[in-house]
Amino acid sequence: MSDYNTQVIEEYRANDGKMSGHWEGRDLLLLTTTGRSSGRKHTTPVVFLSDGERLLVFASKGGAPKHPDWYLNLVADPRVHVEVGADSYDALATPLEGDERDAKFAEQAALYPIFGEYQGRTGGRAIPVVALTRR
Repeated sequence: MSDYNTQVIEEYRANDGKMSGHWEGRDLLLLTTTGRSSGRKHTTPVVFLSDGERLLVFASKGGAPKHPDWYLNLVADPRVHVEVGADSYDALATPLEGDERDAKFAEQAALYPIFGEYQGRTGGRAIPVVALTRR
């Protein structure tokens, strides 16, 4: 894990999800997946969008041409752990498809235009949208 992610995770946990600096006021959660090769737990800070009873996360990787590792991990094992604010729970991760994926991605890009820019940088990779549902 990068030193940057370690610092974000530590601040997040120390302050029940209240962040300063770049992340202040943004909807951020901590997503823990199981490594598809190693079997180890990996925690990643991820921006989310509330969608009724579920939370949506976006595997943008800053517009990179390849999916982020956390996404590949949850495809291999959709049982994840979510920390949002002071709440912590196990969840099931389900990638959205088709029109639902497109609509939810458009909603996120309307709120945060940088996501539209990320999509433009991917070289044709559709950024996955993943629903996290409490188990």
